[in-house]
Amino acid sequence: MNAQTVPVAMWSGPRNISTAMMYAFATRDDCFVWDEPFYAWYLETTGLDHPMRDEIIAEGQTDAQKVINSCTAQHDKLHYQKHMTQHMLDGLDRSWITGVKNAFLIRDPKKVLASYTQKREDVSLEEIGYIQQTELFKQVADHTGTAPPVIDSEKFLANPLSGLTALCQALNIPMSDKMLSWPSGPKAYDGVWAAHWYNAAHQSTGFATPAPRDITLPADLQKIADKAQPIYDDLLQYAL
Repeated sequence: MNAQTVPVAMWSGPRNISTAMMYAFATRDDCFVWDEPFYAWYLETTGLDHPMRDEIIAEGQTDAQKVINSCTAQHDKLHYQKHMTQHMLDGLDRSWITGVKNAFLIRDPKKVLASYTQKREDVSLEEIGYIQQTELFKQVADHTGTAPPVIDSEKFLANPLSGLTALCQALNIPMSDKMLSWPSGPKAYDGVWAAHWYNAAHQSTGFATPAPRDITLPADLQKIADKAQPIYDDLLQYAL
């Protein structure tokens, strides 16, 4: 397996630019993508009542080892995997992660919470994935001896071409200008949950900078943001 075809695992919490990034990689002729491989297993294991829970479990793979086997399988084309960090529950074997290329998408926790709670009222620090993200980052860094690539959504959206160029260089894959745009609408590789979560992504045809707005969170969400902020700040120093 050459450098270009080693699978790429992109680790993000919810309500980031993870879907747009998946769409960008899907435009490449040398790549195929997988949307949230562990979601069905995560829902069945936790019992969480997410939107479309039954459909997600029915459509997905609930055997974690089978998911891991597929994530690490060799292919002739680049295999890009959009992963949610909160899906990496305690007790799940994470050793497989060091056998793939890893990158991390981060976003200011206040913005994550403001967006996430528009779609789902119940939320916890664990469910937005910051703790798991820093654990995964440290695991990869300890294994490789260097910090894996980190993409901060705000910095990236200010200059997507520069951000994609830097990311591809860090992953040792060629940059493709095709990654800057994609057709609007649902995609064949979307997870079944796209009907609930991807309305904005389906309207997009490329990376767009969101309009600036002031965010004031209610006290309970601000407490979560305050706990997530140091984790975000720590990872931000590694942003490309």
